[in-house]
Amino acid sequence: MSSATGLSSPATSSHNAFLAIFWGGLVCGVLDITQACVAWGIQNHVRPARIFQAVAAGLLGPQSFQGGTKTAVLGGFLHFLIAFIWAAIYYVASRKLTVLADRAVLCGLLYGEFVWLMMNFVVIPLSQTHRGPFTAAAIITGPIGHLFLVGLPIALAVRRFS
Repeated sequence: MSSATGLSSPATSSHNAFLAIFWGGLVCGVLDITQACVAWGIQNHVRPARIFQAVAAGLLGPQSFQGGTKTAVLGGFLHFLIAFIWAAIYYVASRKLTVLADRAVLCGLLYGEFVWLMMNFVVIPLSQTHRGPFTAAAIITGPIGHLFLVGLPIALAVRRFS
């Protein structure tokens, strides 16, 4: 911040944008995949590598599950790429809709639900995978988990670096 004018320089603004997107996407990605591994691990005894392969299946289809470590790593990369994209979308929207940063908790919770809806009713149906049944793990990782583990960390990171 320039102390004389109170305005951010372009370099500061782009640095803050990077930090907001980086931290929002990273925290969201870590929390989301951790709760997926825990919920699906408890309910169905699914190993974390299988969770990551399920993410890769959106791109590769069912053969992802025969790919071993390579497709698990690809799934991890794709998972975090998606998290960073959702963080970038929120950040860009917050530049026009300042309420997204001003009321980060409420807007973040709503954004988490928006992300869940978009992933389940747009992204997954367009992918090479399918949405499974709504089980306890699906509810925990879905509409409940996305409130606090996806939308909220993204919104709080955007507020912190805005």
